Amino acid sequence: MKADDALLRILACPIDKGPLALLAAEGALYNPRLRRRYPILDGIPQLLPSSGEQLSDAEHERAVRQIEEAAEADAEARAEQTEGAGS
Repeated sequence: MKADDALLRILACPIDKGPLALLAAEGALYNPRLRRRYPILDGIPQLLPSSGEQLSDAEHERAVRQIEEAAEADAEARAEQTEGAGS
């Protein structure tokens, strides 16, 4: 699963029904509101409430940094595409 995958836009946390963020390096989806991480096994998100795991404060901070870094990289890539399309 990739950050721009259409499936990611429609997947929701099974507990609070809110959006999930991709933790590509960990092969997981993350709900920062509840601090729950759901694994992706063989490309299939495991979105049963029992399959999620609660993260510690340190793990949560690391996950949030990963999400922010991925968003920054995505924004940079889009800016480069826009600049390249305008040339």
